[in-house]
Amino acid sequence: MGEWIGIVEEVIEPVTGEDAGLAGPAMHPFPGARAPTGFTPGTLTVTLDGSLLPLPGRARIYACGITPYDVTHLGHAATFVWVDTLARILRSAGTEVVLCRNVTDVDDVLLEAASRAGSPYDRFAAIQQFYFDRDMAALGVAEPTLQPRAHTFIGQVIALATGLLARGDAYQRDGSVYFSGAATAGQSGLDPETALRSSAEYGDRPDDPAKENPFDVVMWQAVRDTSADVVAWPSPWGPGRPGWHAECAAMALHAFGPAIDVHAGGADLSFPHHAYQAALSERFSGVTPFARARLEVGIVTLDGAKMAKSTGNLVLVSDLLTRYPAAAVRLLILDRAWAETWDYQPADLAAAAGRLEVLQAAAGRPDSSAAAVDAVRAALADDLDVPSAMAIAEESGGQAARVLGTLLGLW
Repeated sequence: MGEWIGIVEEVIEPVTGEDAGLAGPAMHPFPGARAPTGFTPGTLTVTLDGSLLPLPGRARIYACGITPYDVTHLGHAATFVWVDTLARILRSAGTEVVLCRNVTDVDDVLLEAASRAGSPYDRFAAIQQFYFDRDMAALGVAEPTLQPRAHTFIGQVIALATGLLARGDAYQRDGSVYFSGAATAGQSGLDPETALRSSAEYGDRPDDPAKENPFDVVMWQAVRDTSADVVAWPSPWGPGRPGWHAECAAMALHAFGPAIDVHAGGADLSFPHHAYQAALSERFSGVTPFARARLEVGIVTLDGAKMAKSTGNLVLVSDLLTRYPAAAVRLLILDRAWAETWDYQPADLAAAAGRLEVLQAAAGRPDSSAAAVDAVRAALADDLDVPSAMAIAEESGGQAARVLGTLLGLW
């Protein structure tokens, strides 16, 4: 079985360039906005979700990326704009940020969409990924340092499953491998009924008769159909496909080893996905916690219902950008607490555009004091408190406003 552990991985090249992660695609209209001063490199301490997160000059961030089978909506944008903003704030203080944002290009919903389109799954995923990347670039979201794709990490998923089988934390049934997840569900803070409902919603099939416990999750799913057009890979247990949670665990372990500083993604993924990814990594490595902090961005709703491709109640990023500048969309997302669930209203985007003009006017005023600049940065370091930073920048104007606009990716 050792032959599976040594499968060669795809080489992933990091983003390079002195402005990686700091500058969006637009020109900076305000001189001096690129170089906020007053902080010794690597000394900024950020608070996330009420906990201090001291960093020794380097931050490891894993962001759960998209399953590329449809258009990019405002809910996607909210997550990745917040992750981008965290990276900007850390980099501005001299912290090296290594951001890994995966692509889940092996998933049943994607395979079904590709089949309906009459396209090979990998070609279909690559096209959808292109549209997503285009929308992110338009919003000024910098490319991640690492962007692993699940279909190139089959060997790592097999190695993960092999290790957990050896440790007694997984079991095999008829060519599938399951992770023993009862403890994970118990630690989620959810009552059993809610946890079961969430597991079913996200495709974990708690009613699978092969499971020893409804909260066990598949790491390797056996595929019985061996037709040429069926997507499957060989494994020690027979042909199959990797499970969603195991894909992310394997990619994060490969990118960073057994632990990361920030685990980021949408709040709707907290359970089961984030919880199981962390549990798989911790049980495989023996290192806890998997993540020192979480940035689980609040859900965006439309008419009170979660914005989701599966329901079709979407606000598309591409549509918003035909009517408003990208900076207004970013400010709509950022001018609130990052964990807040919020309902999209067109009037709110118009208000964000007006607020952007106010900040731009403030940035054109004579320079503010160094204390005001430090106050802006201190507010952002305090749980990414953008509303407080905006209030300081608008009142003080000058450099404080220019620095804020840079750190939020507004110019």
